Amino acid sequence: MMWAEDDFTLPYGVVRLVEPKPVDNQKYLMYHGTSRQAAMQILASGFHPSCDGMLGPGVYLSRDLDKASRYPLELPEHQRVVIRVMVNVGRVKTITCKGGWQKTWHNYGYDTAWVPPNCGMVPSGLEENCIWDPKRITVKDTIQPKLGRLVEPKPVDNQKYLMYHGTSRQGATQILASGFRPSSDGMLGPGVYLSRDLDKASRYPLDLPEHQRVVIRVMVNVGRVKTITCKGGWQKTWHDYGYDSAWVPPNCGMVPSGLEENCIWDPKRITVKDTIQPKPQPYLYSGACC
Repeated sequence: MMWAEDDFTLPYGVVRLVEPKPVDNQKYLMYHGTSRQAAMQILASGFHPSCDGMLGPGVYLSRDLDKASRYPLELPEHQRVVIRVMVNVGRVKTITCKGGWQKTWHNYGYDTAWVPPNCGMVPSGLEENCIWDPKRITVKDTIQPKLGRLVEPKPVDNQKYLMYHGTSRQGATQILASGFRPSSDGMLGPGVYLSRDLDKASRYPLDLPEHQRVVIRVMVNVGRVKTITCKGGWQKTWHDYGYDSAWVPPNCGMVPSGLEENCIWDPKRITVKDTIQPKPQPYLYSGACC
């Protein structure tokens, strides 16, 4: 599959894997999404390189299961299969922009081309690898595609949702004992700040190391929901107009992380379920173009 020829826009809340560049001559677990019929052919006779693609000829793989799980794009999920492989990447060339080395890397002795996450090469922002020689790839097995972590659109009025709140261990103890208390202010005004995205909650409090954080899982009846996509206007006045929750969609520009956020006006709408450990947070890749 020539993945990057028809790459997708990242769905709501799906995390981007931000592993560093593959190290020369090391082995990595990677994934390839395909149809069930094609998977049988690959298991029988191995991979055949594409004749072209975003990075030229080769076998397109990713270390990001989310990336592989969405291919082939035109097939429904129940018809897809993900092939897990082990790859000796050989000599690796990083490709961060179009042109230049984009399709000529193998001419200069490289065995693998790697597109980092979030570099602007593809709409999804997910990492990609092109392996020139299929002999570098050892098939391990097949697995089911991974569902996106969060694919829900705007919370539906008067529905209940599982949400998360990141806090300190001391703060969690107080909340478990006496419930949530709304903040006096915030980006969306007073209220209790939650998210359906565990990644979002796992980062808080920002000033505490991960081992001192706790995530509280809650069930929320959102009541009447107002979507907030820009600063000003309804940003802090939504409750004055009869709304019970304010929702900031992912990737709307309101917050740097691009992760969704909910503000619940009345804590009585929140039922605490339990506490869990924060989800480990990967570091962010930063790299210059070419």
